[in-house]
Amino acid sequence: MSNLIKNVLLNNIRQDIFIQDGLIRSIGENLNIVADKILDGTNKAVIPSFVNAHTHSAMTLMRSYADDMHLHNWLENKIWPFEKNITEEDVYWGTRLAIIEMIKSGTTHFNDMYWHYNGTARAVMDSGIHANLSSAFIDLGNEETSKIQIAEQIEIFNNRHEYSSNVTFTLGIHALYTVSESGVLWARDFAKEHNLKIHMHLSETQREVDEWVEQTGMRPVDYLDSIGLLGPNILAAHVNWVSEDEIKRLADHNVGIIHCPTSNMKLASGVFPYQRMKDAGLRIGLATDGVASNNNVDMLGEMKMAALLQKSNNQDPTVMPAGEAFYLATEGSASLFNLSMGTIAIGKSADLLLVDLKNIHLIPNHHLIPNLVYSAHSDCIDTTISRGNILMENGVVDDEEYVIERFQNAVESLVDNYSKHSFNRK
Repeated sequence: MSNLIKNVLLNNIRQDIFIQDGLIRSIGENLNIVADKILDGTNKAVIPSFVNAHTHSAMTLMRSYADDMHLHNWLENKIWPFEKNITEEDVYWGTRLAIIEMIKSGTTHFNDMYWHYNGTARAVMDSGIHANLSSAFIDLGNEETSKIQIAEQIEIFNNRHEYSSNVTFTLGIHALYTVSESGVLWARDFAKEHNLKIHMHLSETQREVDEWVEQTGMRPVDYLDSIGLLGPNILAAHVNWVSEDEIKRLADHNVGIIHCPTSNMKLASGVFPYQRMKDAGLRIGLATDGVASNNNVDMLGEMKMAALLQKSNNQDPTVMPAGEAFYLATEGSASLFNLSMGTIAIGKSADLLLVDLKNIHLIPNHHLIPNLVYSAHSDCIDTTISRGNILMENGVVDDEEYVIERFQNAVESLVDNYSKHSFNRK
C-alpha cells in the first residue's frame, strides 16, 4: 500500500511526501510517483503523530465516575472496587473508544497498563494503532496472588506471537506499594532474561514516598537501585517526589521518565521536577495517564498543560517553551520505546498528522508549533496516518458510531452489575 501526500506544508515549505509499506520513502517538490492513494495537502501542514507514553486506556469506562478525590482514597474506595466487575469484553470496548479518541486527537502509539491484556490487545489490532501493552501486576503483598499474577504474565509473554506486530509486550509493575518484593524481584529477573521493558508508577505522591521510607528506611529510587532494578528498560511514570540524589541515580541508569501533568494536577499528586530532570540529562516523555484521572487522552491538551504547569510553578514563562512540549509528545516519548517515529524524514515510520490550517484555532499561522501547543484542539487534525495506514481522513474515523454504541452498552451493563453487587454487600 502506498500514499502520496501532495502540496503539504512541511517545515514552512510546500512538499510532497511518498509513503510505501509503512515508511516515508521520499520527500520533495512535485514528486512524479504513482501511488495507490493521493492525499491533497493544500491548506494543511504535516507533523509527526503523538506518542502517549503512559495510560490505562480502558478506563474510559470510568470517565468522571470518581472525581475530586485524593489519589489513595480514589484508588482504594472507588476505582479498584469498580474494576472487580470489569470483563475482557468491557476492556475491549473501553479501549476501542479510547483509541478512537486518540486517533482523532493525533496519537498513533500508546503505552498501556491494565487488566485483561487480551481485550486491550484485540482493540489495538482491530483499530490499526500500535502500542506497548503491559498487564497490571498488583498483588497487594499477597504471595498467593503474586504467584497467580506471575503465571498470567508468563502466559501472556509466551503467547505474545499470537498478536500482530502492532502489539509489543511489556512487563507491568503497578507500583512498589502494590506489589510484593518477591513480585518486583521476579519482574526484574524476567525482564533481564528476555530483554523486556518494565512499565511502572514511581514516587507519584508524597504519602507513597513517606510510607515507603517508614517501611524500608529507603526512598523508592534508592530501593530500586539497591535491588538492581534501575536501567534503561525502566519506564517510570509520574516521578514527582524525588530528591537530587535520586534524580542523579535515575540519570546514571538512563531510566525513562514519563510526565503526566493533567492527572498530577487533578489528583494533586505533586509537581513534576521537569527542569531538574532535564538538566540531569534524563529521557522524558509525555502522557495523559488514564481517563479516570485526566479525563481524556488528548495529547494536544497535555502539551499545553505541561508547558503551563512548569511556567506557573517556576514563575518563569521561558520554562518548557512550546517546542519542548511538542518534542516530549513526539520524539521524546517515541525514544522511550525505541520507535522510528517522532520526526518526519526519509526512512522513518509514516506516523503522521495532517492539520487543517484553515481551522479557527490555527489562524493566523505565525508559528505552527506554538499554535499547536497553546491554541489547537483535536478538531484541527484532519488526517491521522499510522505506519502508512490512514486511520482518519477529513476528521472521520470509519467505525466511530458503531464503537460508541457498543461502548455505551458495555458501560450500562457494567454499572448495573456493579450496583447490584454493591447492594448485595451491604
